[in-house]
Amino acid sequence: MQYPSPLQPATLVKRYKRFLTDVILENGEEVTIHCANTGAMTGCGDPGDTIWYSTSDNPKRKYSRSWELTEKANGDMICINTMRANQLAKEAITSAAIAQLTGYEHLTTEVKYGNENSRIDILLDDPTLGKCYIEVKSASLLENDCGYFPDTVSVRGQKHLRELMAVKKSGHRAVLLFVVQHTGIKTLKPAKHLDRDYSDLVKQAINQGVEVFAYASTIETDKISLVEQISFNCD
Repeated sequence: MQYPSPLQPATLVKRYKRFLTDVILENGEEVTIHCANTGAMTGCGDPGDTIWYSTSDNPKRKYSRSWELTEKANGDMICINTMRANQLAKEAITSAAIAQLTGYEHLTTEVKYGNENSRIDILLDDPTLGKCYIEVKSASLLENDCGYFPDTVSVRGQKHLRELMAVKKSGHRAVLLFVVQHTGIKTLKPAKHLDRDYSDLVKQAINQGVEVFAYASTIETDKISLVEQISFNCD
């Protein structure tokens, strides 16, 4: 996936009110930019980190710049824009980069489904293979050399797991796809220490036949893509 505009570097000052971030540009000017991430973002942006931002030419936007990446001092790259996860997943499925999700004739996004007023991120359909419902989650929390999801209590994530279990029970294929957007993450686990209910639901979902895959990303300042499957461990 190519970024919507060439990314430019800046130095992070602080993030606040969830959607706002103050940074220092290369010319020394301090400005406020948009942050497209409502999560805790633990470890994904500390004061002094180098961040990379895109710039929109939409005159209706209050903040034309958007925080896309964080570059840590050790070289790890993190995509903090959670909207990129669905884009990456769609691109990877379309290009047959995810072996478990190939062979389907049709792909649609944001389709209403379930009993809890949900929208499935990606719906695959095929006359032979049937329907495959895919929930996409962006994972970027790294602690003690292991990746975790979620990074805080996720009531929405719990709802999606219940919906996937219902889909599976109805006879369709149900998939939870983690798009790992931190290059330091080599294995992924449910964050039991942050959201026990989510962790328990993941185990329950797997036992009921919901498939769970985690795919790592290559993250560069000009492009990002899913490249390889990594382990997802519920122990």
